Amino acid sequence: MTTTVAESGAGLTAGPHRRTLRRRASVRVLWLAVLVAMLIVVCLLSLAVGNKYIPLTDVWTALVAPGDSYADTVIASRIPRTLLGLLVGAALAVAGGVMQGVTRNPLADPGLFGVNTGAAAAIVVAAALGLGSAATSVWIALPGAFAAVVIVYLLGSGRGRATPVRLVLAGVVVSAVLVAIIQAITLTMPEVFDAYRFWVVGSLAGRDPGLVTDILPFIVVGLLLALILSGSLNALALGDDTARALGAHVGRTRILGAVATTLLCAAATAAVGPISFVGLAVPHIVRSFTGADHRWLLPYCLVAGPALLLAADILGRVVASPTELMVGIVTAFVGGPILVLAVRRMKAAA
Repeated sequence: MTTTVAESGAGLTAGPHRRTLRRRASVRVLWLAVLVAMLIVVCLLSLAVGNKYIPLTDVWTALVAPGDSYADTVIASRIPRTLLGLLVGAALAVAGGVMQGVTRNPLADPGLFGVNTGAAAAIVVAAALGLGSAATSVWIALPGAFAAVVIVYLLGSGRGRATPVRLVLAGVVVSAVLVAIIQAITLTMPEVFDAYRFWVVGSLAGRDPGLVTDILPFIVVGLLLALILSGSLNALALGDDTARALGAHVGRTRILGAVATTLLCAAATAAVGPISFVGLAVPHIVRSFTGADHRWLLPYCLVAGPALLLAADILGRVVASPTELMVGIVTAFVGGPILVLAVRRMKAAA
């Protein structure tokens, strides 16, 4: 009789709990659908806004039934830029979510392992040697980014296990050395500096349309790897010992997380230059809707990242019309206040 009562009590407790979980999942799906709708609107605006504004009805007509009109030609010229914004925004946002999960540091961003500076240093060195061009920058940036991550991981491991604190400190040291190398080359070689100063700000404008197909394989592999790691990142958030007790492979998760981040950041950085705050701000924004569950956090980042980056790109075209403000500058202005709010929120939680 006692067992029956206990089982019935457990059933009564489990029922409301399941309903709460289903309700929470329904709310998350609803917000994700809202984000997807916002992304579609932002994509249409990205095709419509520029030196010549094209009405949204004409944009839709040109996409559904393209012709040879002037509006169709203008929209066709803006499609590669929009696609590049979609890929880069998704890559940076998801990489930020993975990096914050791997290091258990809510203020971590994709450049924490020296990925961005490694890619930038490789491009600058190649330009100084006469090896770099817009068509080959992805293949130059990837080895530089991977080399930076390997050095950071080796320094962070030392003779023991790699810990989040060691990895962060190693990333700061390696980034500082790489920045010094970049400055030394660009200050002594004016021709390299002329090419680097435009690239380093970060911009979607004036990029080779072929870059979309160049970076697509790397970003697709990086995104799939990041999404596969979402469950392991949840375990890692509980601490290394607890994660091991739950059956997670801590070292393998960190290595694969670094690989995913490297693929995403190196491809994005090579294509448009380093763009700050997207990888830091987007996970903080979506965490308000998803909580700390990476199984929801990363898909949200996948949608919210491109929406934020394209919105910043549109804003840069509007505020400085008829010229435009580079998207890297706009994201810095937008991301600064978000960083301050994130720090204040962390202090309040503490």
